[in-house]
Amino acid sequence: MNETILHDKKIIDVVKYRWVWFSLSFLLVVPGLIAMGYSMLKYPTHFPVKVGIDFTGGTITQYTVSDDVSNNEIGKIRTNLEKAGIESPVIQVLKSNNAITKNTDKKNNIGSIISIKTAFQSNDKLSEQKIATVIKKDYPNAELVQVSSIGPTLGSELFKNSMFAVILAFVGIVAYLTIRFQLDYAVIAIISLAHDALFVLGVFSILGILFDVHIDALFITAVLTVIGFSNHDTIVVFDRIRENCRFLAKKASFPEIVNASVNQTLARSINTSLTTLITLAALYLFGGETTKEFVFAMIVGIAIGTYSSIFFASTLLDWWRERQDSKGGKSSGAAKAKEGAIA
Repeated sequence: MNETILHDKKIIDVVKYRWVWFSLSFLLVVPGLIAMGYSMLKYPTHFPVKVGIDFTGGTITQYTVSDDVSNNEIGKIRTNLEKAGIESPVIQVLKSNNAITKNTDKKNNIGSIISIKTAFQSNDKLSEQKIATVIKKDYPNAELVQVSSIGPTLGSELFKNSMFAVILAFVGIVAYLTIRFQLDYAVIAIISLAHDALFVLGVFSILGILFDVHIDALFITAVLTVIGFSNHDTIVVFDRIRENCRFLAKKASFPEIVNASVNQTLARSINTSLTTLITLAALYLFGGETTKEFVFAMIVGIAIGTYSSIFFASTLLDWWRERQDSKGGKSSGAAKAKEGAIA
């Protein structure tokens, strides 16, 4: 009964066009790698992307206002701060139903806290005065509630810890997939995840060069989420390949099983990704300014993760098994398919 899947109508023949997918992946990843190499040579931090004050250090200045600050007003504040000489300010508005002013201790029915992140300022009174002048011009009742700074050393430590978290996630995935499937499945999955992560990093490296886009701690969160999402999608495809190998190893070659398995999971993968991307698109278009880079990283990552799970990881596994088959000499495609059924 299971062999009927081999005769089902195929939406797409992924194995037949595997060199098209490999070439496409090459074209997607290489420009980003070039941009990252250029960034490492150009930036003083020698990071592959342009990092924000979360990783380089910075100062957070917070004001309470009695008004409800809109997204359009945030853009106006940012423009005025840049005109006043404050470089690359990051503005976030925190809503508060009971904002308390510093001096009067008076509660406002509707209040907001304007949080302004700037480059590291150690007792820089001039910058504080510039920020105060801009804020009080539009919000005369604004009250300063907090000024806190993160030194460059602490920011650098945060970046190292973030990179450690990403590496730890990769190691955990390798261990899980090696136990759940086989070592070659795990290696192919990791190559696929590296493909996705490098593409996202490359996109933001290019955006940093062309449009001065910085990454922050939320970006690392987005990358880790993308890794998890992409790995989940890859496991679904690999699990279907393994299950089909158990029943069809003597009836079909490994490429035929891969093709049938991908087509079986194709609709599920696309539907899951589309519903997620629609939600993220709404957040990007109508969400706050400070989360746009985070949401955009998620959109790019989930899109490339869906592509890699369907077209890259599966065809790479098929190519690897074909190489092993040619080296073995005596092994047939059906025998190799049988190997894939080992849990």
